[in-house]
Amino acid sequence: MTSDEVVAPVRRSAWWRRVSGRMDKASSAFSAEMHGLAAPGRKLDDAFFDELTEVLIAADCGVELSERLTAALRERARREKLADGAVAIGALKGEILAVMNTYDRSLSLGAVPSVVLVVGVNGSGKTTTIGKLAYRLREEGRSSLIAAADTYRAAAIDQMRVWADRAGTDVVAHQPGADPGAVVFDAIQAAEARRIDVVLVDTAGRLHTKVNLMAELGKIRRVVERLIPEAPHEVLLVVDATTGMNAMRQALAFHETTRLTGLVITKLDGSARGGTLLAVEEQLKVPVKLVGMGEDLDDLNVFDPAAYLDALFGATP
Repeated sequence: MTSDEVVAPVRRSAWWRRVSGRMDKASSAFSAEMHGLAAPGRKLDDAFFDELTEVLIAADCGVELSERLTAALRERARREKLADGAVAIGALKGEILAVMNTYDRSLSLGAVPSVVLVVGVNGSGKTTTIGKLAYRLREEGRSSLIAAADTYRAAAIDQMRVWADRAGTDVVAHQPGADPGAVVFDAIQAAEARRIDVVLVDTAGRLHTKVNLMAELGKIRRVVERLIPEAPHEVLLVVDATTGMNAMRQALAFHETTRLTGLVITKLDGSARGGTLLAVEEQLKVPVKLVGMGEDLDDLNVFDPAAYLDALFGATP
């Protein structure tokens, strides 16, 4: 194992400890409810399981997932003769972690260049996510190039340039109003000529209900596929955690159009509904790969299910 391989998990652990302290809004209500359910001597009766289902639904885990988790825990409690609420809540956390650990959360960046298409609605944090990801790649020793394919707003191109400068990478951009597909075409050709490791494609923010704009994403994907048949290697949907279950509707629409490979969750520190992440993964079978929080360049990290659940559940008895 190299020194970098040793340092990376240490840095990741430190980052998640910092995140845990900033997830108070998301975790406080949920952990308080779980604390009540895990009170010493709490019986595992129908009232316990009904209350557990309500807590999970209130946390935006979704009705289907909440009921399935409760049913699985009820069966486990019967089979293993679990004693009280504290033991049961510990078992629930373990069940959720076991499901989350079935996903591969690594980014597929083996090809040169690898193409990462970043999509999402307005205000989700796409541009900042791309800047942070470019910085992260540089820290890992990879070169990147940003395709500023959000050509609808001149401010979007300017904002992307600012983040690119901070991250120490270059931008390929056209004039406002230009064809986004042409921007992507030029960026990939430039990356191939310069042997750039990763092309990060910034797309225009769009509501998932706008059919014509969603269709344009399909066109951008086809441009990428014509140049590199196995690309895009990643299609990442940036989701604002504060949108709650509306994130599910967004994800379904983008998945249908672009075939998502992963999710990036932003603004986790501003969400009071930490279960949204669980529900989206369950519905789409697409993993959360990255989590962003804050405006600093290093405020983006690989998603760590165990650390996330520790922060969400808090300290229960």
